[in-house]
Amino acid sequence: MGTIFSTTLVDTADHHAMLRDSVGKLVGGFGRKYFQDVTKRNGKPEELWNALGEAGFLGVHVDEKYGGGGGGMADYNVIVEETAAQGCPILSLVIGSICAPIIQGHASDAMKDEWLPGLASGKKRLAFAITEPNAGSNTHKVSTIARRDGDGWTLNGQKYWTSAVDEVDAIMVVARGEKLDEKGRGKLSLFLVPVDAEGIRKTPIETALQVPETQFMLWFDDVKLPADALVGEEGKGLKHLFAGLNPERICASAINNGIARYAIEKGAAYAGDRSVWDVPIGAHQGVAHPLAEAYVGVQQARLMTARAAVLYDEGSPEAGEASNMAKFAAADSSLKALDQAIQVHGGNGLALEYGLADLWFIARLHKTAPVSREMVLNFFAQHSLGLPKSY
Repeated sequence: MGTIFSTTLVDTADHHAMLRDSVGKLVGGFGRKYFQDVTKRNGKPEELWNALGEAGFLGVHVDEKYGGGGGGMADYNVIVEETAAQGCPILSLVIGSICAPIIQGHASDAMKDEWLPGLASGKKRLAFAITEPNAGSNTHKVSTIARRDGDGWTLNGQKYWTSAVDEVDAIMVVARGEKLDEKGRGKLSLFLVPVDAEGIRKTPIETALQVPETQFMLWFDDVKLPADALVGEEGKGLKHLFAGLNPERICASAINNGIARYAIEKGAAYAGDRSVWDVPIGAHQGVAHPLAEAYVGVQQARLMTARAAVLYDEGSPEAGEASNMAKFAAADSSLKALDQAIQVHGGNGLALEYGLADLWFIARLHKTAPVSREMVLNFFAQHSLGLPKSY
């Protein structure tokens, strides 16, 4: 058993090393400057997205019978991280980690046939709408309502911080039924809503994020949906969501880990090349040690993220704790790494040509999203330490 286990680990490590190398070469051919230029002109990285799709990287976590790679989050984690490590943190990759597993795990065969091949190739795209102005982290309190309307549904409500609505074919919307339980909670259901459906209004949100994806406020005003717009079972949406929310945390971690790797590489290179008083500044412990400490934190976060991905792929009940822990660690360690890389560059660290300062708010985003660090700590306190619920 020990020999087989060791061989499996070696095979997986070799596979991920080859995968990382392939993604690095592909995305590195575009690079940080490409990503900055696309963002600056309010464009979309379509060439990079299409190249990732054609190479099969967007669908590694989708079943082979739908045109995917037949892998899981362990493979997808490598792809998301390596893409960010080349200076191209694509937030839309996180959406792919949510929607594809939910559809694959819970949707009808017809919906799987319709959507999974396109999601795997990148030729079809989905947005994910769960956050609401008044619900915050309490998903039970969503106010978007889906009521029965003949054979179909009518959708009314509001969402915000919904990413990339201007780039997708449909939106996966989390809504509740009309009836509430004794605690004021409605049973959740998921729906695929065509982005051009009558009754949808959308307004861009101005943000500090320097990324190609635009964030939107959405209003659903008597949006009519057919019966087959339902994803999975009516009222089982909360259960279905768990197929996508742990992957979301894993991939948010992967983006931050990639940003951190990029930052440390740039910081170390600059510290080795930049000389003051005839010696590289990296020869001074005041410069070297903070970078080295940041490196340790990033490697710890990467290990936790890889572990979370494996646990998710194994269907382990520990995947939730590990995914939250990875997200928590990656957010903090990436900000420390990025800040130190900027500091090493001195004034140049704030110049956009060095490609660091405009990564700040992307990394900072994941201290708040997809779940705040405060709610993550609540989770650990209650579920990991057995302390009384505080909220």
